[in-house]
Amino acid sequence: MPKTDINQIKNEFIENYKKIKQRVTICGDSGCLAQGSQKVYEAFNEESRKFGVNACVEITSSCYENSTYVVKSGCQGFCTQGPLVNVGGILYTNVKAEDVPEITEKTLVKGEIVERLLYLDPKTKKTCRGIEDIPFYQKQQRILLADCGKINPEDINEYIANGGYQGLMKSLKMGPDGVIAEVKTSGLRGRGGGGFPTGLKWELARKSKGNEKYMICNADEGDPGAYMDRSLLEGNPHTVIEGMIIAGLAIGAGKGIFYIRAEYPLAAKKVQKGIEYCHKLGLLGKNIMGSGFGYDLEIRYGAGAFVCGEETALMASIEGNRGMPRPKPPFPSEKGLWGKPSAINNVETLACIPYILDKGGKWYASMGVEKSAGTKVFAMTGKSKNSGLIEVAMGTTVKDIVYEIGGGPLKGDEVKADQTGGPSGGVINKENKTMPITYESLQKIGSIMGSGGFIVMDETDCMVDIAKFYLDFCVDESCGKCAPCRIGGYQMLDILKKITDGKAELEDLDKLQNVATAMQKASLCGLGQTAPNPVLSTLRYFRNEYEEHINNKHCPTGRCSKLINFNILKEKCVGCGACKRACPVGAIGGEVRSVHSIDLQKCIKCGQCFTACKFNAVRRG
Repeated sequence: MPKTDINQIKNEFIENYKKIKQRVTICGDSGCLAQGSQKVYEAFNEESRKFGVNACVEITSSCYENSTYVVKSGCQGFCTQGPLVNVGGILYTNVKAEDVPEITEKTLVKGEIVERLLYLDPKTKKTCRGIEDIPFYQKQQRILLADCGKINPEDINEYIANGGYQGLMKSLKMGPDGVIAEVKTSGLRGRGGGGFPTGLKWELARKSKGNEKYMICNADEGDPGAYMDRSLLEGNPHTVIEGMIIAGLAIGAGKGIFYIRAEYPLAAKKVQKGIEYCHKLGLLGKNIMGSGFGYDLEIRYGAGAFVCGEETALMASIEGNRGMPRPKPPFPSEKGLWGKPSAINNVETLACIPYILDKGGKWYASMGVEKSAGTKVFAMTGKSKNSGLIEVAMGTTVKDIVYEIGGGPLKGDEVKADQTGGPSGGVINKENKTMPITYESLQKIGSIMGSGGFIVMDETDCMVDIAKFYLDFCVDESCGKCAPCRIGGYQMLDILKKITDGKAELEDLDKLQNVATAMQKASLCGLGQTAPNPVLSTLRYFRNEYEEHINNKHCPTGRCSKLINFNILKEKCVGCGACKRACPVGAIGGEVRSVHSIDLQKCIKCGQCFTACKFNAVRRG
């Protein structure tokens, strides 16, 4: 294996890059690709030729002087404004292929700005030229995401030029014990769920006896609405690959395995390409960088089972068995994959490692708060004006995330609650909006950090329906191995369905609470232990909403269709007939230009009349 000179690669790339006059970076993650960013990329290459712009798609010594580098990046974060195109620091939003000729002519050729494609701040009514001007980015602390939407994720040389594999070089000199000590100093905790200290996990695996050990990356991201891990793998795969190599060195593993869900083909493709480049440069193999440390990486695919986020179920899946958890102890650090000592971390945890080893554990610990060091990446979705991939320092308040970064509620309705931790998490009510986000603070109010889902909900969201949605997901994803999860989940779901159907009684809330508590205490793995969280947290903060469903057979938000009645307001009806034409079952009667009425016996509560009426004459309640 060749002994790679990382600094030489870095210097050569920088020299070649000096030939570049301007850079066009097009968001090329799965989300923007779905919105047409591939066509935007192709249009830039085509228009560059038309306008005589020397465009290159790879940084090599053969690049022309004063050329334009046209490249696809990973997720640039501001997903609600995608596809995003950054031209020399000018950020264009919602770019379509038909916009490219104008950008090429005005910006690339003439150096002018296409004002209509700049982001317009809805508060100040001013256009924003670059990322630094946009409020969405200003409250963030982007460490892991700093390069994710900036560099070419398929070019290992650019990763190296931006400081990549410096952490690995230092790790090889420090040795396993030094690496573990540095990670422990950093205070890094697992970013995938429970927040177990990463350094301690590695130390336990290191101390376990055995000549054969395994390091595993959990990239089986299964939370509804979560895409943090996918975006990191698509946007900067080498930071995770480097983290995996350092982790393998620390625990004494000879092989590392990426367990990537099969629904992430682009992420898997970029990781595989990264692994191949590492082999060519001697960063993987029998004698990494001449250190004597031998290590290799491979990819295994997950079939989309949520339970395989649990480490023992994940290992069973890699072994070719059905993904089902087993009792612990023994822990994976003692008896893991194929019975050998193993360590498992998720994508975000491993992505932190190169920065910690390069800049030091104390540097990382200086960010965040005590017991919750560093930053956290969230996928913010739901009823906020700005949705996307964000990174904030631990300890940032819920209010700052929702109102400063998220821009506040989508349609002016008040934010009712925020949900973290996916199906295993809980809700944060508005009384807790000034709460700093930490592992302990979330646990205290009945939620968890989880992998990083962050969903904003407003007054149109029914908390009973939200709890039912997440529990339905967990019931469907349960492996069925243990009775508390298998039976308890169905019992809880049955009670929630009774509540939303208007068939429940108040004592059902006590039954719901009791089953949830039993499930938390007796379930075998984290899926069953945390599945009741959405139910318990909504019961805790929105019990009045449950009682309204039960006592008055009424859903305040109108989400629960069986508790809705539609009526036509006489004083607002103009007799246009739109509601009558929209009704699929003929439940609406009335002549043209006369007041209409709804036959509640025939009405199936589909809501088509409510949607069709332009005069707000149909009342839902």
